[in-house]
Amino acid sequence: MNDSTDTHPMNNKYTCLHCGACCRIRGFVRVTPEEIDRMASLLGIPPHDFIERYTRLAQDRSGLELAEKENGKCVLLAGNDCLVQQVKPRQCRTFPDEWRYPGVEEICKAYMKSITPNS
Repeated sequence: MNDSTDTHPMNNKYTCLHCGACCRIRGFVRVTPEEIDRMASLLGIPPHDFIERYTRLAQDRSGLELAEKENGKCVLLAGNDCLVQQVKPRQCRTFPDEWRYPGVEEICKAYMKSITPNS
């Protein structure tokens, strides 16, 4: 997803600032086997190695999620860049439109501008 204008099912349209703020908060980004395969392929490593390096068992033990660094940042964040931007997981691609939490506007400035255009 290299286009900087993102439109999602909730009909919000905003211009992503590519600031990485959404990748600097603690979260639980679930990943599917297909997403793991795509991310591993992009990084040029076998899926097993990707799982070992970049994922952890979900708290409910029902699947895998992306790991975080000790400071809460996504393990795939390098500066402001996502190492797997082109094939990032659906949960990341659809934030903040398909899932959000109270206070999301404090994290995603682009989203805030989409709901309050004069800000």
